[in-house]
Amino acid sequence: MGLRVDQATATGKFSLDGEVHDVENNIWVVGDDQRCVVIDAPHDVEAVRELVAGREVLAVLATHAHDDHIRVAPDLAEAVGAGVYLHPDDLPLWELTHPARKPHKLLADRQVFRIGRAGLKVLHTPGHSPGSVCFYCPDLGTVFTGDTLFAGGPGATGRSFSDFGTILTSIRDRLLPLPGRTKVRPGHGPGTTIGEVVPQFDDWVARGY
Repeated sequence: MGLRVDQATATGKFSLDGEVHDVENNIWVVGDDQRCVVIDAPHDVEAVRELVAGREVLAVLATHAHDDHIRVAPDLAEAVGAGVYLHPDDLPLWELTHPARKPHKLLADRQVFRIGRAGLKVLHTPGHSPGSVCFYCPDLGTVFTGDTLFAGGPGATGRSFSDFGTILTSIRDRLLPLPGRTKVRPGHGPGTTIGEVVPQFDDWVARGY
């Protein structure tokens, strides 16, 4: 079987700035029958291992370092024998959750992860956090946006380490130029497409949050 996307969800807590919220996170696995990468490791190692289903895990990729996206990343990496990859600008956030455990590798903008003949391209999209990234797979017509872009708007920017103007710039310059049919697979909730997002963008700018 060729390259595919598998999805599961996991529930848990998100905490920052003294607030704690119940959340449900999407878990994405991209690969074929032999190898895959995991995008985000939120709350439950076993939920991710079931989705991996015995395949070789090439990497655990973090879209950003809020605790609900990386809480079990080090334990998952140990369980599946893969490294955790994070953009360096999110290291201060990572250390809030894992002060004694570092990510194994640092992500770079435009870096490409190969899965067979396909690739996942890193797009640095700061705003929700300084080191937020999206992973674009042209072969699947898909971009995994973490908490940068959702169906209905940009990710939240009302907390520490975030900025509304910056996230709008990231969406405008890095995501909206992708083909309109590109599927948006976010860190929470349902997906959308770039084509559906484009006509909404000016409304988000006017809204101001």
